[in-house]
Formats: sequence, structure tokens, C-alpha cells
Amino acid sequence: MSKPTLSQIIKSVLAAAVGIQSDANRERDFKSGSLGAYLVVGLIATIMLIVVIVLIVSAVV
Repeated sequence: MSKPTLSQIIKSVLAAAVGIQSDANRERDFKSGSLGAYLVVGLIATIMLIVVIVLIVSAVV
């Protein structure tokens, strides 16, 4: 198996966050993925989510 691309890592992190990760993608991630890449993408996604929520709340209030 080849190393997952950045777009595949982003899709995997977002799918896993929502809970819809397929078994094939999960196995690909665990077999050939780098833990660091998934942690970085997950951290960036979490920060972006927090920023969006803060902006929405600020706009409403």
C-alpha cells in the first residue's frame, strides 16, 4: 500500500470525526498512514471548528 495523500488524510480525519469512516479507509490509515500527519490535520480541523463557532456566536450576539 502506498502512503495516503494529504486529501485522503483530510477526508479520513473529517469522516472519523463525524463517525462515518469506512473499514477500508480505516485499515489504510492504520497500515500505511503516519500518526503525526493525522494528529496535525486533526488539530487544525479542531482549531478551525472553534474559530468558526466563535465567529458565528460573535455575529449573533
